[in-house]
Amino acid sequence: MATKKKEVLFEFPNPMDNDCLVGHASTLKAFTDAWNARNEHPIHPVWMLCGPRGIGKATLAYKIARMVYGNVGDFFIIDLARNLDDRGNIKSDAKLISVNTVRAMIERMQMSSMSGQWRVVLIDSVDELSVAASNAILKLLEEPPQQTLFLLVTHQLSNVLPTVRSRARVEKMHPLNISELRELCVQFMPEADISSGILKLANGSFGKIANLKATGGDEIYKDLLDILQNKHSTPSDVMNIATKIAVDTSLYGIVLDTIAYFGLADLYPMATRAIADINRLNLKADITIFKIIMEIRKCL
Repeated sequence: MATKKKEVLFEFPNPMDNDCLVGHASTLKAFTDAWNARNEHPIHPVWMLCGPRGIGKATLAYKIARMVYGNVGDFFIIDLARNLDDRGNIKSDAKLISVNTVRAMIERMQMSSMSGQWRVVLIDSVDELSVAASNAILKLLEEPPQQTLFLLVTHQLSNVLPTVRSRARVEKMHPLNISELRELCVQFMPEADISSGILKLANGSFGKIANLKATGGDEIYKDLLDILQNKHSTPSDVMNIATKIAVDTSLYGIVLDTIAYFGLADLYPMATRAIADINRLNLKADITIFKIIMEIRKCL
């Protein structure tokens, strides 16, 4: 049941460079209508794009940003790839966006305040802001600068400070349907074998499909189901598959998907806590995942 890590069969562009937006027509129209009517009715300065990971929130945010600043105004991006440490150096391996990153952006904004053009601040994502960074953003949102649009991407609305959320127009974006997922697969992965099972497993997230194909996670998931459905499989088989899942944190969700596949909702709280504890308590990932899979096995 050995699974080799597949070569990446596609090149998926960064949302900044991707003009191929699939789905979310209603959200785009809502903003476009508000933008076109801004002279009659001032546009809300803070838009929060909320929804599951991998559905195109950042792609839409960059599309809106290009519409607003039009290569004439100023564009400020806050994300982990541009994260700054205390000395102002890039620290892209951090797990949270630092307050230094926000402060540096505010300084650059102040320098551009005399341009007279629209400015856009895009945060991808609000979930990844440190507490100090969130508070710094909140102060900025309390009195938004003139002709400045804030685009806040968030994967989980409950992770956003209520005081930040209350100052935003929240646009809830929905998972993509199967037809939309297929369209993106044809566009960006024309040579990849995308089964109906993987499309359903994605739960409306093309980002999840892309990650599964890039990491070989689709084959690992299939092998895991085979092991659990084979009454002759051994704990050694389970340990082997757990080791493959443990090498990449993005694959941990396969275990939760397996619980959903077998309809074992009662195991979900235990599994989510155990997976969270891998990082929080520095547990051995392979052993933790092995134990979860064995619990699934007991219930079958």
